[in-house]
Parts: sequence; structure tokens; C-alpha cells
Amino acid sequence: MMKRFAKFLSLILLGCALLSGCNTARGVGEDIQSLGHVISRAAN
Repeated sequence: MMKRFAKFLSLILLGCALLSGCNTARGVGEDIQSLGHVISRAAN
């Protein structure tokens, strides 16, 4: 019973870590994109 619970908890924690990692990568991508827009406006 305890092994089953530990596996379930591990899967839940892994899923949460993956989902939060995706949100973080998305945020970094948006920041880089906005920085690119600022640089291209400054170059013109």
C-alpha cells in the first residue's frame, strides 16, 4: 500500500514540475521576444 502511494505521489510531483517548467520556458521566450522587438525598434 505504501509503495503504491509513494509511486502515485512521485508521479504527481513530476507532473507538477513538468508543468511549471513549461510555464517558465514560455515566460522566458516571451521576454526574449519582447527584447527583440525593442532592439529592432531601436535599430530603425
